Amino acid sequence: MEKSKIEAYALKNAVEHEGKCQANSVLNSLFVCGLKKEQIKEIMPLIQEIVKKTNSLNLEEQKKKFAEIENEGEISHRDVREEGELPELENAEKNHVIMRIAPYPSGPLHIGNTRQLVLNDEYAKKYLGKLLFVIDDTIGSEEKQIAPEAYELIPKGIEWMGVSYEKPIIYKSDRLEIYYKYAEEIIKKDKAYVCSCSSDLLRENRKNGKECWCRKQKIEENLKLWKEMFSAKEGKLALRIKTSMKHPNPAFRDRVIFRICDREHARVGKKYRVWPLLDFSWAIDDRLLGITHIIRGKELMIETDMERYIFEIFGWKEPVFIHTGLFQFEGVKLSKSKGQKEVRSGSYIGWHDPRTWSLQSLEKRGFVPEAIRKFIISQGLTKGEVTVPIDSLYAMNRGLIKEKAIQARFEQLKKKSKDAIEIIMPDAKIILGKSDLEHKGLKNEDIIHFKGFGFCRFNKHEKVKFWFGHE
Repeated sequence: MEKSKIEAYALKNAVEHEGKCQANSVLNSLFVCGLKKEQIKEIMPLIQEIVKKTNSLNLEEQKKKFAEIENEGEISHRDVREEGELPELENAEKNHVIMRIAPYPSGPLHIGNTRQLVLNDEYAKKYLGKLLFVIDDTIGSEEKQIAPEAYELIPKGIEWMGVSYEKPIIYKSDRLEIYYKYAEEIIKKDKAYVCSCSSDLLRENRKNGKECWCRKQKIEENLKLWKEMFSAKEGKLALRIKTSMKHPNPAFRDRVIFRICDREHARVGKKYRVWPLLDFSWAIDDRLLGITHIIRGKELMIETDMERYIFEIFGWKEPVFIHTGLFQFEGVKLSKSKGQKEVRSGSYIGWHDPRTWSLQSLEKRGFVPEAIRKFIISQGLTKGEVTVPIDSLYAMNRGLIKEKAIQARFEQLKKKSKDAIEIIMPDAKIILGKSDLEHKGLKNEDIIHFKGFGFCRFNKHEKVKFWFGHE
């Protein structure tokens, strides 16, 4: 890492904070520039030296120096924005922005979900707009099923993050009749047909750009078959939207927009058995709910293309779509489906198990929402893929909790003793130790800094009282 780049970020941080820059903030900026976790030990002395030199200057001198280097390419345009500032949204007017968060209830929100959560919340506040909270509880697949407890855990996580949304919560499972109405309309426009072909035949047809015979059915026949779907056997019929069979992406060709599923729904039981897929339900809801701007990951580009296609069929003005690149933490594996499996089997102690990386688990480990929010905003609204060391989030959290942390000595033990304390680690292993910490009077939200070991949160309701946050 070039010395000039470190100096540039030190000056930037100092100018943003009334002349006082922090080594950890400079370090976090360097992660965005490609700094690796294993380089921290080597580069930290140089960062501290440059920070000391930068802080010896007065604010006017810092501003002058920063102005001289601002356009020299050491810092990207995205990175020189004021802390907490995000770029403007296209076609956004104050009091006229409506956004939405739309989690699927296969489990609580985890650290990977916070990017879309925070960005939507920040922009809704920035433009004095509205943020709608829609639980995307269509039936899902066999691999991705609803976890009933998620209906309670997701709102709790959102509220813990300090996200403000319009009440009440909107459930897709309450809106099936609306989707049915628009399904009939799209059939009447001759833009959808009921298909009885086998999945193997369809896969081959889509691959070869060949239309199946079902596609040639007349509107009246499709309306008749649509009604038959509600009593047909699972897998026998599906409603497909007509797209070009020569589309360059085979996955876009005549996609399924409704299918039959007899699996019991966690919220509405067996009231419905014909369910919309993501593309169709969101096109309808985004129109009817008045959504103006949608922030979603680049992995959902095909869903965006399908939404736009449906908007075009109905002649609707489409919202602004913003796609962000894949965002992940180095060494952190996230999967709600795996988490659900492990929780169900008893391999995890619950959704608050640290291995889930759920918001509930982060709260128990002593993370504060401000650190997560600050970190997400610092990464901006980038379309590129970003992988950052988890240490960068740890550093931001540490800066917010260290002043209020209770200081205590700690010595790790190999064998359990009468006065030993137990600490649950991020991999759920238990560490034994002895400490001079006075347990009496500890409150559930207390953060303890065990010197030489790390920061933990005290959880009086848990069998293992101390949950390790980070070093």
